[in-house]
Amino acid sequence: MLKKFFWVTLLSVLWTASSLVWFTPEAAAFTEEQKLLLQSWRIVNQSYVDETFNHQNWWYLRQKLIKKPLQNREQTYNAIDEMLASLDDPFTRLLRPEQYHSLQVNTSGELSGVGLQINVDSETGLIEVVTPLAGSPAEAAGIKPKDHILEIDGVSTTTLSLDEAAAKMRGKIGTQVSLKIQSPDTDEHKIINLIRDRIALNPVYYTLDTTHELPIGYVRLNQFSANAAQEIARGINQLEQQGAQAYILDLRNNPGGLLQAGVEIARLWLENQTIVYTVNRQGTLGSFESNGKALTEDPLIVLVNQGTASASEILAGALQDNGRALLVGEKTFGKGLIQSLFELPDGAGLAVTVAKYETPSHRDINKLGITPDQTVNQEPINYSQIGTDVDVQYQTAVKLLTSETVIANAS
Repeated sequence: MLKKFFWVTLLSVLWTASSLVWFTPEAAAFTEEQKLLLQSWRIVNQSYVDETFNHQNWWYLRQKLIKKPLQNREQTYNAIDEMLASLDDPFTRLLRPEQYHSLQVNTSGELSGVGLQINVDSETGLIEVVTPLAGSPAEAAGIKPKDHILEIDGVSTTTLSLDEAAAKMRGKIGTQVSLKIQSPDTDEHKIINLIRDRIALNPVYYTLDTTHELPIGYVRLNQFSANAAQEIARGINQLEQQGAQAYILDLRNNPGGLLQAGVEIARLWLENQTIVYTVNRQGTLGSFESNGKALTEDPLIVLVNQGTASASEILAGALQDNGRALLVGEKTFGKGLIQSLFELPDGAGLAVTVAKYETPSHRDINKLGITPDQTVNQEPINYSQIGTDVDVQYQTAVKLLTSETVIANAS
């Protein structure tokens, strides 16, 4: 049986354990713990994007690890962690069963916590904020993209994996968690106490802005969850019926999500054009294409900032490279790697970097980001200030859309 879903930061393909087990006479001599370790090694061996495995002898590492005394599952997990750490890739990691379950919830439903999307800073190795989710306790407390999380409830995040840090911030509604935060622009630390709350994953908000001579449909996408494309389509159809003649798509502080949702949303705006290329370790190109009629041909501007990451960058890059939209705001986050998530037989999973993605013009944006057509820097604003006079990125988009020249070029 093959189970499948996709997302970026993770492009995830879930395989049942039986699809990857090698039935050989040698396998019969191994314990269950050794078999789990070996299966994890094989998954990486077959799939990892870097065929040098960080310039090490991958077979020798297998032989070394299989000699470890693995008396229980936690010792096996620790051995797998050691193996994956040798790749020096924070996105290739073991997800213990509870972490794997939490990841599934995060892409499909509701969860309770503080509402932070996090990543590992590739330069410092510190846990950093990609973005606080709209309306979350973290956003209300003023936590910003690129902030570093130094401690969670007094525990240094240097001792935690990305998933362990995320798990420590989740918890029952009404409980408190303490974060030590450092801004990347200063050495000052501050302690922020947050009360966990229910985090709604409804990803789309839309409204018709009639305060200008041109009726503008405003669509904000907070995350690429399973229902995002359907909700965006519903929003566009309603805004068309209300008389929208131009659109602003707000991807600011959108950390990504399901890749398939990003592809489907791009297809709502593009006709018969390439959306994204994928490149595996053999250099083989794959691609996703738009293959239908766009819902609207009205002019479009996309708002982006430093918190625009991963699947958001795929969508923004597709619209920019195909000349469908102008991008306004700040350079995006720069996450261009693709992971596959392989399910292990005990309910754990392996996230493995298997490829990178490129925009339709073959731009590699990993660690580089996407530069907008018009750069507009802006101090962080509150959720309630989006679209108001203090939202200079939004106001710039409005000015561009109401310019006859820009309308002609974008349509």
